[in-house]
Amino acid sequence: MVWQIDPLKCIQCGNCATRCVLTPSAVKCVHAFAVCGHCRLCFGYFQPETTHLHEGAENQLCPSGALMRRFIEEPYYQYTIDEPLCFGCGKCVKGCTTFGNGSLFLQVRHDRCVNCNECAIARSCPADAFVRRPASQPYILKEMPTA
Repeated sequence: MVWQIDPLKCIQCGNCATRCVLTPSAVKCVHAFAVCGHCRLCFGYFQPETTHLHEGAENQLCPSGALMRRFIEEPYYQYTIDEPLCFGCGKCVKGCTTFGNGSLFLQVRHDRCVNCNECAIARSCPADAFVRRPASQPYILKEMPTA
């Protein structure tokens, strides 16, 4: 069994970034590309009070610059995560979930996790979003809602 975050329970409290025994945290932001709208104005990428859509660091929500934006074609952009830069704060996830479609979410990356018997993040999670999963199915993926 391994630890994982249930993206439907996660409230992006910030504990993943600060409570993990590893620095940086084994929790990373991941992107469900099939759910993403590839929006010009992505609330996971831009600060909520952004008035001009330029990619300067002062406009970016991610404090480490881990969320990257690439133009595809008008009006679409692709957003990817540079996982080594991500420390699991969840700010982009909160923005995407609050104002967007929720294509960004947090997951424990098992190539980094030491699989503590009693996970320090799970112990402090206010939403009980940390669950044990079979190692054969370690990830909980986000998918398009079915009608």
